[in-house]
Amino acid sequence: MDLARLWVGLLLPLVAALDFSYHHQEAMEAFLKTVAQSYSSITHLHSIGKSVKGRNLWVLVVGRSPKEHRIGTPEFKYVANMHGDETVGRELLLHLIEHLVTHDGRDPEITNLINSTRIHIMPSMNPDGFEAVQKPDCYYSEGRENYNHYDLNRNFPDAFEFNNVSRQPETEAVMKWLKTETFVLSANLHGGALVASYPFDNGVPATGTLHSRSLTPDDDVFQYLAHTYASRNPNMKKGDQCKNNIKFPNGVTNGYSWYPLLGGMQDYNYIWAQCLEITLELSCCKYPREEKLPLFWNDNKASLMEYIKQVHIGVKGQVFDHYRKPLPNVIVEVVDRTHICPYRTNRFGEYYLLLLPGSYVINVTAPGHEPHLTKVTIPEKSQNFSALRKDILLSVGRHLDHVPVSSLSCPMVPLYRNLPSRSAATKPSLFFLVTVLHISLK
Repeated sequence: MDLARLWVGLLLPLVAALDFSYHHQEAMEAFLKTVAQSYSSITHLHSIGKSVKGRNLWVLVVGRSPKEHRIGTPEFKYVANMHGDETVGRELLLHLIEHLVTHDGRDPEITNLINSTRIHIMPSMNPDGFEAVQKPDCYYSEGRENYNHYDLNRNFPDAFEFNNVSRQPETEAVMKWLKTETFVLSANLHGGALVASYPFDNGVPATGTLHSRSLTPDDDVFQYLAHTYASRNPNMKKGDQCKNNIKFPNGVTNGYSWYPLLGGMQDYNYIWAQCLEITLELSCCKYPREEKLPLFWNDNKASLMEYIKQVHIGVKGQVFDHYRKPLPNVIVEVVDRTHICPYRTNRFGEYYLLLLPGSYVINVTAPGHEPHLTKVTIPEKSQNFSALRKDILLSVGRHLDHVPVSSLSCPMVPLYRNLPSRSAATKPSLFFLVTVLHISLK
C-alpha cells in the first residue's frame, strides 16, 4: 500500500455514516455496538436496566476514561425519548455520538471536550413506547407512555407534593443510575414545542408560584444554561415558530410558568441527584417526517455541543482532612444558595458547583464540626475546559468516610411543603439580563 492510500485509510471514519432515518431498537443497538467496538478507547456501552418488555436501556459513554470516573472530570448526560412518540431527540443523540467519535483527534475542540468530560448519552429511555407507535402523529401517538401506560415524565418522586404512582422499571433504572455517577449537568430531549425549559416544573409559594413561576436557588445559572442552548438554535431563539400561539421570549421558559408538572425528571435530578438539568423541546411536531431530520441536526448541532461545555463553568475540587485524605459526604454549598437537599461530596471527596462569573463564599460543613468558609472568584471564561479548581483542607479530628449514607440522604418526600411563602428563590433574577447581553456580544 502506498503512503497516499495509507493516509486516506487513516482519515476514513471507522463507522459507516449514519443515515438520517428513524432507527428502531435493533438498528439503534447495532449502531451503538459498532461504535463501542470501533472506538473502544473512548467509548463504553452499557445498559442501565430494561424496559417493561425487556428492551435494554442503552447508555453510551464518550470520554478519555469511558469505563470509570476520573478525579476532576465532570459527568454530563443527555437523555431522549422519555415519551416514545417524541422522536427527534433520539435521532439527534445518535448523530451526536457519531459526530463526537469521528472528530476525536481531528477537531481540537471536540478532542479537548472528550479529554476533559465523561459524556453519557441515552438515546431512548422509553424504547417500548417508540416501538408501539403505529401511526406517527405530530400531536399524540399511542407510544407516548411506556408499555404499562405510564407517562415516564410524571413518574418520579416530587419535592412539592406526593406522587402516588407506581414507579416504572424505566424510572427505577434511571434513579439507580443517578446514584452511581456524580452527574453535574444534563438535559432531557422532548418534542411538541420549540423551547428550552428550566426548573422548577412544580412549585409552592416559597418558590414563587404566586408570581406564576417556580425558581430554584440556581435560577441565574439555569436561565444562562437554557439561553445557551436556545440562542444557538436559529428557530428556537425566535420563540414563536410553532402554530400554537404560545410565545417563549428568546426560546426560553421556566417550567412552572409554562405549565405545572408533577413527578418530572428535571426537578428530580436537581433535588436528589445534585445535577442541573433542563428540558429541551426540539420540534413543533412530535414525530416529524424523517426527511426533515437533517434540518433538525443542522439547527441543533451547535447547541448540543455548546451545552456540553457548560459542565465546566463554576468551581470544582476535593475536600480533604488534615491527613490529605478525601472526605465523602461533606456538605459543600454556596452561602445564600443553599439547596433544600444539601449538595455533598462524592465518595472521592469531590464537589462540583455550576456558577456564573463572580465572587462567592463556599460553606463546607462536616458532621460534628464548625462550618468552614472560603471565598472563590469565578473568572469570566472557563480555563480550557475546566472549572476553577479549589481544593479545601479541613482540620478535623476524625475520619468521616464511615458516616452512614442513610443518615445523610434526603428522604424522597415533598421537602418543600413546609417552607414559608417568602424565599430568595421568588425574587426575579436581574443577573440574567447581564448574562444575555454578555452572550450576545461574544
